[in-house]
Amino acid sequence: MPSVCFYFQVHQPHRLRHYTVFDISHSYFDEFKNASICRKVANKCYLPTNRLLLKLIRRHEGRFRISYSVTGILLEQFQKYCPEVISTFDALAQTGCVEFLAETYYHSLSFLYSRAEFVEQIRLHIDAIQRLFGQRPRVFRNTELIYNNELARTIEGTGLFDAILTEGADHILGFRNSNFVYRPPLCSQTKLLLKNYRLSDDIAFRFSNRHWKEFPLTADKFTQWIDAVNGSGHVVNLFMDYETFGEHQWEDTGIFDFMSDLPDKILRHPDNSFLTPSEVVAKYPAVDTVDVPHIISWADTERDLSAWMGNAMQSNALHEVYRMEKLVKQAGDPDLIADWRRLQTSDHFYYMCTKYFSDGDVHKYFNPYDSPYDSYINYMNVLNNLKHRCNQILTERIRAETEAAQPHGETSTRVV
Repeated sequence: MPSVCFYFQVHQPHRLRHYTVFDISHSYFDEFKNASICRKVANKCYLPTNRLLLKLIRRHEGRFRISYSVTGILLEQFQKYCPEVISTFDALAQTGCVEFLAETYYHSLSFLYSRAEFVEQIRLHIDAIQRLFGQRPRVFRNTELIYNNELARTIEGTGLFDAILTEGADHILGFRNSNFVYRPPLCSQTKLLLKNYRLSDDIAFRFSNRHWKEFPLTADKFTQWIDAVNGSGHVVNLFMDYETFGEHQWEDTGIFDFMSDLPDKILRHPDNSFLTPSEVVAKYPAVDTVDVPHIISWADTERDLSAWMGNAMQSNALHEVYRMEKLVKQAGDPDLIADWRRLQTSDHFYYMCTKYFSDGDVHKYFNPYDSPYDSYINYMNVLNNLKHRCNQILTERIRAETEAAQPHGETSTRVV
């Protein structure tokens, strides 16, 4: 019988405040809105779901096991706005039944633009997870499950990880399915765990859809679908946003009752199990190589990058923010670097998306803009101010170095 591997993505960005071209403040982020949303989602999702899953782990004496990737920028917000959420994640970590995964600290698209920045953000995230939860992650998931062969080689080259999570897209699998462990080409140490997107999306997107032919989804029904994998797979990877519980699927849909019942139903068969990603990697061999020459993601029906890079506004904004890397790091100011990195968060570019996408209602739920054009203008205004700050710091440094290098008593002259 198959194992079930639950992975939850936990993320909220630092949303920008309204910022005009005339604004000269270095305060870019809407603290009130970010605090309000963080507390709201904590009360509707993070706190009740963490408490429920902790109860399920204890009820099943460790047989129920799960994994998380909590972005660094959300950990910052938890610590600032609702530290009790950190406490509940720590309680989960202490059970020994919860694995924390690594990703880019700022939930960025840095792999596509700067490999040095990409690896640096991964190391920042690993350090944060170890500091807060006492774990050194050994499994990696990239932002939005963005992946290709080159990413796999980059990750293997760090020597930090045993496996990578990504989307089980049909066009990369062909006749195969996502319910086995695979390996990237030219990688001898790294394994691939692929999302079973049909079963994952049954919970994440279709659970409360009354027009869905399988509505209502019960724990018994879902367990039958899991059991049906027997003989055609080793593991069912259920990857989804954590906000599924209580936020995207509200409490009155029955989502918490469903999750409360599910482990009982799955574990009633003695051969069924729940495993963390590292346990899946240790238990099951890779059965084949999956070649992914072109980039995939878990977003929308296309499973590509068009949600973040599908129009000229997005491409321009991404190009400009990463073009500033050398300038920002030369300036060397910690606050400036942190602001620049917060501007890399993928959500900023998602808000600029103009294409129609099937699951757009979920993603637009937290969008603070009336239109993608407003998002682009606001973002570029902030970016221009950040560039001005860099130039100011570097100009002042050059002036100070020039004055320090002059002989004592001499003053500089200016030619008009």
